[in-house]
Amino acid sequence: DGLIRDPGTRRLIGYQALMGDERRYTFFDPADQRAWEFVQAAFKGDRVSRETWSNDRRKIVVRADSPTDGSAYALIDLATRKAEWLGGEYEKLMPEHIAPMRPVRFKASDGLDLTGYLTTPRGREAKALPLVDLPDGGPDARDRPGFDWWAQARASRGDAVLQINFRGSDGFGWDHLQAGFGQWGRKMQTDRSDGVRHLAGQGIIDPKRVCIVGASYGGYAALAGATLDAGVYSCAASVAGISDLNRFVSWAKERNGLDAFRYWTRFMGAETNREQVLTEISPARQVDKVGIPILLVHGRDDTVVPLEQSRLMADALKAGGKPHQFSVLAGEDHWLSRGETRVGMLNAVVGFLETHNPPR
Repeated sequence: DGLIRDPGTRRLIGYQALMGDERRYTFFDPADQRAWEFVQAAFKGDRVSRETWSNDRRKIVVRADSPTDGSAYALIDLATRKAEWLGGEYEKLMPEHIAPMRPVRFKASDGLDLTGYLTTPRGREAKALPLVDLPDGGPDARDRPGFDWWAQARASRGDAVLQINFRGSDGFGWDHLQAGFGQWGRKMQTDRSDGVRHLAGQGIIDPKRVCIVGASYGGYAALAGATLDAGVYSCAASVAGISDLNRFVSWAKERNGLDAFRYWTRFMGAETNREQVLTEISPARQVDKVGIPILLVHGRDDTVVPLEQSRLMADALKAGGKPHQFSVLAGEDHWLSRGETRVGMLNAVVGFLETHNPPR
């Protein structure tokens, strides 16, 4: 997951790896390893990550993610063995605002073991809840335990939130990653709806009140949930999602070269018969299957997934007479880096969900 270098000399001194849900730091020097173990012990129960340190490695800034208090930064002086809180990542976030997150484990319909996380509204019984299925981007990324601003925003409005590390996600070994090759809109998608059915079978969520919301690849998954895996969701919201895979792959090749082209066609399962395969799994080419309202949100200055992708979907939905909304965020990039537009996106999604999938 990353190499660790001496901040002064840049010499390689260790590495970090995400093993399942645990981030592990390994240092080659036993003294460095003992120092890091002291740091972890000082924040027992929190997920601790190293942010930066002094050139002599005696002072370290860490991020401590608490399941009850949220995430905050601290400065540790290894010489004095004292820690000083620098402040919370979100200054106004209080413990009473944080909804509980717990791991979930289930089998996909083909028997593959899958894991993920369920966030439930604070103070409410986990029974017959409305659900937001929240796929991550990537797709070779993953959801992680700990504070997630998007999941917490939805839980604060009364929804349960499901985050699944579907096949093709990183951090679970090569076999799990490779299982996603060629599964865009197919088993990568049904892994998500299998998770919804798992929670419905336990009585935790109401299967008639489920929406899918995601960004980047997650935005594609949201649109695929409305077209390629119909009947599971009552609404879908895509933020910077891919809708026409043929157009996107051609754009990626022109912009980023042959390596990017090979990466996308391999993951999408389109190394042969590319145009036909990509048409079959492109939501913008399958709008006749849409039976639920769709929200599209996209940053005008997105250089990872161009705004064209949401425009193509909006045009196809309009031509097909399908219910939809389309919001363009001025001056915003792929990662919603500006606070005001991040809040604007959340407000748009909150309003959309409360209209089409209101919590009781």
